[in-house]
Amino acid sequence: MASNMNLVADNETITAAVIEDVCARLLANKRVRQPLPGGGMLEMDRMLPFLCIYRRDPNRRDEGTAQLVRSEASFLSAPGSSPDRGGLRTLVRRIAQTVSGQLGSFLLLEVWSGEDELHVDDTTGERQLPEPLFRIMPRRPHRPAGTVATLGHALKQIRVHRKSAIVEINREANNHPNGMKPLISERAEMSIGCHVLGLEVRPLYRDADSGEIYDRVMRSYNRQVSHAIKKTFFAFAQDRTTVRPEHYFSFGSSKLSSQVLAVDRQLSDLSHQFKFLLLVTPINAQRSWLDFSQGGYRKSPVFQYRPLDGDPMLLKRRVTKVATEKVEDPALSHIFRQTQYELDRQINMLADIGTSRFLHGSLQVYGNVQPRLRNLALKILRKSTTENQKGDQAEMLGSRAFFRLAEKEVDFYRKQCSAFTAKVTIRDDIYTGLMVTGGELLIGRESRLSKARAEALLQHEVGTHLVTYYNGAAQPLRLLRSGLADYDALQEGIAVLSEYLVGGLSMGRLRTLAARVVVADEVARGSSFCDVFERLVDEMRFEPRTAYTIALRVFRGGGLTKDALYLRGLVEILEYLGAGGEIEPLLLGKFAVEHVPIVRELTLCGVLRKPPLRPRYLDSPAALQRLKKIERGTTVIDLIDLQRV
Repeated sequence: MASNMNLVADNETITAAVIEDVCARLLANKRVRQPLPGGGMLEMDRMLPFLCIYRRDPNRRDEGTAQLVRSEASFLSAPGSSPDRGGLRTLVRRIAQTVSGQLGSFLLLEVWSGEDELHVDDTTGERQLPEPLFRIMPRRPHRPAGTVATLGHALKQIRVHRKSAIVEINREANNHPNGMKPLISERAEMSIGCHVLGLEVRPLYRDADSGEIYDRVMRSYNRQVSHAIKKTFFAFAQDRTTVRPEHYFSFGSSKLSSQVLAVDRQLSDLSHQFKFLLLVTPINAQRSWLDFSQGGYRKSPVFQYRPLDGDPMLLKRRVTKVATEKVEDPALSHIFRQTQYELDRQINMLADIGTSRFLHGSLQVYGNVQPRLRNLALKILRKSTTENQKGDQAEMLGSRAFFRLAEKEVDFYRKQCSAFTAKVTIRDDIYTGLMVTGGELLIGRESRLSKARAEALLQHEVGTHLVTYYNGAAQPLRLLRSGLADYDALQEGIAVLSEYLVGGLSMGRLRTLAARVVVADEVARGSSFCDVFERLVDEMRFEPRTAYTIALRVFRGGGLTKDALYLRGLVEILEYLGAGGEIEPLLLGKFAVEHVPIVRELTLCGVLRKPPLRPRYLDSPAALQRLKKIERGTTVIDLIDLQRV
């Protein structure tokens, strides 16, 4: 990453050479990263029509406030003593002149915190959590009224402690911190075409007595304030400059910091230290079935698992050492922290395989089955028939035949992108079924798969799981390959949707997904394997071997409730598409529905690249026609009829 850090200001002044270099880099639309005297910093991602400013008051403690500007793509953080000394005012004026001359105008937004106050209940005297409070100071008559209105409206949307923000606009107060001089004079402001806004924030992100930062409050507050500020810059750019950004997200940084890349690399590397699904899948599935069936289905099977090749505690220690808290970008800090928590819980699950503790970890990672989802599953099971289930079984493919089909599908993507190096392997230690782990498709040696559903299975495993893996690998954020926290539901939802798009989603398949939801709920309620198996056979009318496979998938490890995510994810993707969402942005990597806005933000500001792979079904007229049929209110059951083209 190029910068001008070689021209470091001396201990007392910002030299003319530094100022000239900063302006030259801006004129060339290059990144600026310039250390300033007293521990200050100027960072500008490129030529942007705004600058966020924070000046440290030497006479007070002010923990956390600088963080509100340091997450922006253009900010200046500096000591607040004597701004006219050391060249700071000259630097700010020259930046404003340079940018305004190119873009038509420039906005300075200076942020500072109000006084620390204790808030107590008037009646009980108990300490209360305050609501957010913002004071906007436009000050001068030469002010952008539309920008002020946008800032006020955006700040009012902020909620902390379940309380909405209060926003005050004071046109008489100084638009800079008390006890400090303005960084740019009114005369210079008028002549340059520059605008200055002041923003005072209530410091509810720290303890009023000790100054200690409330970490969770700080991260949530910072994310919300950052979005409000970007919306303000977007309105200013549209109204006052020649810049026409596509979206306010476009005003984020176009490059990832070294700290972000380091944390991303560490978390991604740790996630590849173990193959979670493979480790929690029994290696004696067939032997257990034989014992279970020959014993009259009366004794729960005993599963065996692959030995762990490392110490989970050592791995946990490495996970907790990753410094996610040092990432200044609030959105990235949030998703890194989520992923860190999930990795920690998954490692706990590996250590607890075969124990009752495994189920507790599974519920932490994948969540409980919600009543709405259980009711949908029961509705599907009531609507479907055993004939629907058997309709897929007319002609079957063995593992070798499916291997050849999968190889052809993988070759299709290899021709699209040389980096697509996926392998298809028949595994002797997997008795039956398909599994994608990392960049490989694994096929159980005795797998028998419906020929009628072969295309649907290929699009599920290759067209979704492998495509998103390699699309994620093409991004600067490695976690988009291995997966952000809670990505499974959206991944499986897209994968099942792809089955519908190629016309291969049968009622029998929906029955299986629905049964998995019910079984996951039963496991969480403490039901035994034999009880669940009996219900699958007697009430839901599954064949004994199919019922065994459904139960095994959920009971493996000690209770893997992940299987409920297939139906949940399908519901989520239908709601997303019904609300007007597009499917292609979801294929950029592996992430959850809640991460869609963050991924969009990183895409619009240029951090994320266009994915190199496009699923084959998106070039099929029939699939696109089926996709268009999905609208607001489309249900899972509707898909069976809608896939008829």
